[in-house]
Amino acid sequence: MPTPPGVAYLLRLIPFFAVPSGAVYVSLRFLQEYKPYPITYIPSWFIVVSSIFARPVLFFVKKFYNDWADKRAAAQLGAALPPHIEEGAFKIIPEMIESTRIGYPADVVNNWAKKYGNTYRFTLLTSTGVVTMEPEHVKSILATQFDDFEKGPQFRGQMDSLLGTGVFNADGDMWKFHRAMTRPFFTRERISDFDIYDRNCELALNLARARLDEGYSVDFQDLASRFTLDSATEFLFGYNVGSLSAGIPYPPGKENPTSFTNHPSTEFVNAFSEGQIRSVERIGMGGDWPLAEFFKDKVTPMRRVMDRFAEPLLAQAQQNKLSGSSEKNVSVNDEDNTLLAHLVKHTQDPTLINLLVAGRDTTAALLTFSMYMLTQHPDIERRLREEIFEKVGGTSRPTYDQMREMKFMRAFINEVLRLYPPVPADMRTSKNPVTLPACKPGQKPFYIPPNTAIFYSPIIIQRRTDLWGPDALKFDPDRFLDERLHKYLTPNPFIFCPFNAGPRICLGQQFAYHEATFFLVRLLQNFSGFTLDNAINAQPPEAWAQSGDRKAVEKIHPLAHLTMYVKGGLWVKMKRLGNDNEV
Repeated sequence: MPTPPGVAYLLRLIPFFAVPSGAVYVSLRFLQEYKPYPITYIPSWFIVVSSIFARPVLFFVKKFYNDWADKRAAAQLGAALPPHIEEGAFKIIPEMIESTRIGYPADVVNNWAKKYGNTYRFTLLTSTGVVTMEPEHVKSILATQFDDFEKGPQFRGQMDSLLGTGVFNADGDMWKFHRAMTRPFFTRERISDFDIYDRNCELALNLARARLDEGYSVDFQDLASRFTLDSATEFLFGYNVGSLSAGIPYPPGKENPTSFTNHPSTEFVNAFSEGQIRSVERIGMGGDWPLAEFFKDKVTPMRRVMDRFAEPLLAQAQQNKLSGSSEKNVSVNDEDNTLLAHLVKHTQDPTLINLLVAGRDTTAALLTFSMYMLTQHPDIERRLREEIFEKVGGTSRPTYDQMREMKFMRAFINEVLRLYPPVPADMRTSKNPVTLPACKPGQKPFYIPPNTAIFYSPIIIQRRTDLWGPDALKFDPDRFLDERLHKYLTPNPFIFCPFNAGPRICLGQQFAYHEATFFLVRLLQNFSGFTLDNAINAQPPEAWAQSGDRKAVEKIHPLAHLTMYVKGGLWVKMKRLGNDNEV
């Protein structure tokens, strides 16, 4: 039975506290016993008190020394430390946890950025972190100074209960191994086979038709999640888990059948969502998160549910391996070979949850917020459909070349990703002392000590008016087609996803783009008149209306754990196109 997180945390701290206290106690008892001149008397109470407070005193001494050493190291490099926020740990931690449950994505760090600048430091109980909203800094972290940063042991510890070890949260040789294993399965020849999209898309749209015919709204977020889950498992693992076969939920007030609520995919989705929320809450508590889960790991029960869901996939892969269908002479270039078969053949513990985060959640988020934008912009819906009918037709499925020709569709997806990036915030840890480049004239570079967690937020960076123009908060796909593309965007690194730059560039980018584009094409070929069902959708907090930024115009309640999602689902109404599929 594993040791509870809090107990394990305290056990690791025993030497941390015992060594200084023991050294002080032995030293003072020695002086008490031998009374070297000029010491004549040391009371026992003084020895006890000094031993107890040895570590706290050493902690503050070390803290002041580290601050002095960091300032000195920065000065030697002609750099400066980022400004330190005034808020302390007991204010930061509750705000971060609350933000995960009810706040606007990255809102807390954005509020501090308005007060302290785009790069600043903060301190939790025993650790210091840095937040940056500068594209040049993110470029350094992900690309030009890649070898100086890693996910880090703190992040791995926070995510281990949920994700295990895999390409998403591994470092060093382990990351290289998982990435090398995964890369061959994302060649153009593989990701341009659209049969998987077609099958699952047809199932999803049929579910939507049936629900609309019953007179109910559709939770498009759930529909998109099931479509991407089935597509991802079929593409990556060669085994469609059939989450669409469970159906989709009814709106609140109408009871769902037990075949839906008890379906393994429904249990998986619920456990996965809650597991991500609890894991992200750990990030807000820094390295001291085990104290909040002292006697029980709160993520492990969710992981057990997720593992039960993944067991059939692993069992099938193991059976195929034993039966000889995954012999060593099978090349990764063979179309019938899958990533899971490859993992089972080469690893003892293939981790699937990492891949399901990328394969399901990120693309589902893109599709969900694409639908949200369609409900808000009927003119954009019309333009997209016109392009689809011109390039593809009213009933045909799109091809790879036709997708490339749909410039406005690509601009639409880019604009959704800009305002609603699937991963709104991410982090790295500095392995070495580094400097991040100055971003303003006369500004010194920022010095980052080793073992410092650095957070950055694409959702904030991609809404900065100084980087994207005065209309940065407006949803406008044409910014990727007109003069603004060169005036504002070209000089600045694109950060649509935290993994689309440098050696950790997301291997599944093109797969996700093809999948999302395919679904949107088929959706717009079959439905029109997308509107929110405001009687069902969770409404944003009233305070957002007075915020004066993007929050003020939201008609839904966006949240984020590891990825973006809509609180309570995205309930929409839509109409079937006529039989002649007229634009």
